[in-house]
Amino acid sequence: MDYQELINLAIKASENSYSPYSKFAVGACVLAESGNTYSGCNFENSSFGLTICAERNAVGSAIVAGERKIKAVAIYSPNSEYCFPCGACRQVLNEFKDAPEGLDVVLTGSDGIKVYKLEQLLPEGFNL
Repeated sequence: MDYQELINLAIKASENSYSPYSKFAVGACVLAESGNTYSGCNFENSSFGLTICAERNAVGSAIVAGERKIKAVAIYSPNSEYCFPCGACRQVLNEFKDAPEGLDVVLTGSDGIKVYKLEQLLPEGFNL
């Protein structure tokens, strides 16, 4: 799949964000090893610790569909260029990365698409 297409799916997902507290909408779309894509958006809760990030929402959708290997994730926010995943999302993505190629993190901004390997963003991630 073309990464611009993956970004477009993340943009579409961000439109459904429920972010009344932070006003920071985020959409994500994961590309599974199967070639299928799964989108998610962030949704907040007045008990802030219960907020779910877009990336973890998308990964959860992939898991429900039986996926276990993720090749890439596109992340988009209309509120920020190059919206990087938080630490918790980086660790969750690490759990399901498609080894040995790793996992591409696809971001977009005014300079176009930038692709990072998850290992660049989470060196020495926790693994059992």
